[in-house]
Order: sequence, then C-alpha cells, then structure tokens
Amino acid sequence: MDKNIVVPVLLFLCVTYAFKLLLDARMRYLMLRASSAEAVQALMAGEQGLRRQAALHGGLVALSLGLALSVVSALGWGPAHPGTWGLVLSALGVARLAAYAWERRVGP
Repeated sequence: MDKNIVVPVLLFLCVTYAFKLLLDARMRYLMLRASSAEAVQALMAGEQGLRRQAALHGGLVALSLGLALSVVSALGWGPAHPGTWGLVLSALGVARLAAYAWERRVGP
C-alpha cells in the first residue's frame, strides 16, 4: 500500500480514538461526581463484568484462530487457498458463538 494513503488514514483513526477516549473519560467523571456511593459501586461492578467478558471473548477468538492456523499449516495450504480463508473465518464464527453461549449460560 502507498504510504501517502496509509499514514493519513491511521492518523485520522488515532485522532478519532483519542477524542472518543476523552469524551468517555469526561462522561465518566460527570457521572461519578453526580452519583451516590451505591451507584458508583454498581457502575464499577458492571464494568468489571464487561472486562471479564471481553477477556473471555478475546481468549476464545485467539484460541480458535491459533487452532485454525495450525490446521492450515499442517495441511500445507497457502494464504491464497480458499480453504485457508474458510477455515479462519469459520474459526472466528465458532469462537464468537462459543463466547455468546458461555455468557448466556453463566451470565454477566
């Protein structure tokens, strides 16, 4: 890819993400300042549950991608082989469904 295209796009994405982080921090500050102690504890407990679910989701996706790429390597397929893409995308789908089933079974 041409650097004249990639650098401005990445710069835009970084600036946008930084702006989002600032807005989120400001909203959290306003919420925490105006809330009671019980509301703050409930907010923190909810965020802890979301972090745990995100870790579970990321772990399942990484595990399934690793297994899929190991199978691709064992079969000797290259990156241009259609089976490679099918296996990797199906592994992602299975991981997302497994994370959904786990969250639904265990709960937040």
